[in-house]
Amino acid sequence: MTYPFTAIRDDEVPAARERTWQHALDTYASETNKVASVWHAFASVDLAWKPHDRSSSIASVFRHQLLSERRFFAEFLGVPEPDAANVLPPEVNVDTCLQRLVALARPRLTHLAGQTTDWWLTRTAFFDVDRERIWIFWRRVLHTAHHRTQLTVYLRLLDRSVPATYGPTADVTWDGADPTTSIAAASRKTPPVAN
Repeated sequence: MTYPFTAIRDDEVPAARERTWQHALDTYASETNKVASVWHAFASVDLAWKPHDRSSSIASVFRHQLLSERRFFAEFLGVPEPDAANVLPPEVNVDTCLQRLVALARPRLTHLAGQTTDWWLTRTAFFDVDRERIWIFWRRVLHTAHHRTQLTVYLRLLDRSVPATYGPTADVTWDGADPTTSIAAASRKTPPVAN
């Protein structure tokens, strides 16, 4: 699958010191690209919009993503991060937030690439419990996916095109796309691996 907007290309993802952890780096880069694709679909004039008085505005979700990701990596994973006061761009708009998202992700990838199994499996504080770093990392990925999905709903409510993230959408498809929307598609089995 090729995305029309890619912030971090595959060849820019560093190689993990231990191959076992390459999937974490590849996933973090991919998830950053997915967030960037969704953010890229908004215009800066949209940032104050929210679907309900009790909902977060688009700008609030952008700010939350940048700040909470910084907190997860700094406080819970022990990754070197800029001071929280320096995370948000001076002017919050789509372009500055996108640039900041990617600028913060790149050094995280470099840091994560150098870690060992012992580092990933070390238990550390996560709010009021202890968890392995790999658990905290996946929790971050899921948290990010939650807010990205929130914003895809906002796009639909604004009658905007929703970009493809994991596969085709009602707005974006391609030759060879094979969404699982039928029993027949869900029934397919992987062919056996040849010895």
